[in-house]
Amino acid sequence: MLALLFPGQGSQEVGMGEDAYAASPAARAVFDAADQALGFSLSKLCFEGPLEELRRTENQQPAILTTSIALLRALEERASVAPAFVAGHSLGEYTALVAAEALALEDAVRLVHARGRFMQEAVPEGQGAMAAILGGSAETVAGACSETAEQTGQVVVPANWNSPQQTVIAGHAAAVEQACELAKERGAKRAIALPVSAPFHCSLMAPAADKLAAELAQVRFSDPVVPVVTNVEAEPNSEAARIPELLHRQVTAAVRFTESVQRLVALGVDRVLEVGPGHVLSGLVARIDRKIQRSSASGIQEIDQLAAQTTAG
Repeated sequence: MLALLFPGQGSQEVGMGEDAYAASPAARAVFDAADQALGFSLSKLCFEGPLEELRRTENQQPAILTTSIALLRALEERASVAPAFVAGHSLGEYTALVAAEALALEDAVRLVHARGRFMQEAVPEGQGAMAAILGGSAETVAGACSETAEQTGQVVVPANWNSPQQTVIAGHAAAVEQACELAKERGAKRAIALPVSAPFHCSLMAPAADKLAAELAQVRFSDPVVPVVTNVEAEPNSEAARIPELLHRQVTAAVRFTESVQRLVALGVDRVLEVGPGHVLSGLVARIDRKIQRSSASGIQEIDQLAAQTTAG
């Protein structure tokens, strides 16, 4: 049983999707539709950069979503793709909703463009931070965060449960630094500050969540044709009526990626295909459950290989 996974922020690179744009009419149509919906050339930003501009949260989110859907459409031109479930990491949940026909591409790119802007504006630059803690258990990291928050009166919480040995934390910059030191004292191997412009998936994002709620209320959602395993609940959802609430909560809630993958396995998934730039999620899946067969569609070369395997099979 197959599940499609879609990446979030941090997977971007200049040139992403350009080979698919050149080789696939369906991919080209996706980029053209996104450009028109946003009123500027997102495709040029993806293909040519500059990287600094592409890294801006409000650009990065629609760029990764558009590239991911373009790659999916290029794959669908060449092979039959029939997932039992779809899921995404943070921003990737919006891509999953487009893949599941629950959200129109044009609405999705406009939503995540606004979402990125709201998240950027929620906390003045330099006041918030995120860090990846490696080699420490989820319990160790959660304990370090709650203890630091109690001591400092500041916000610091687990933001992304990425794998059993990798948890990203977010909050006030000083509290994040202190929680990292405490986690290392308690056995975590490393703590790496992440080059992000805001502390995502924590209560400091509440102003962004409130602004996003108004945008979500303007968008029409449909029942997903394939269940979407959500970040907030790590459970499949097939109801259009629940989508706005789940996306609203997602802004301030932790991304439960480890549990989502474990839930997919419990539901019978034994193969995952990561569709989008980079291979971040495939690497995390390997750390969560090595038995899952993993493949990626990050460019036209990988797509052609997957299509050839499907034909041969």
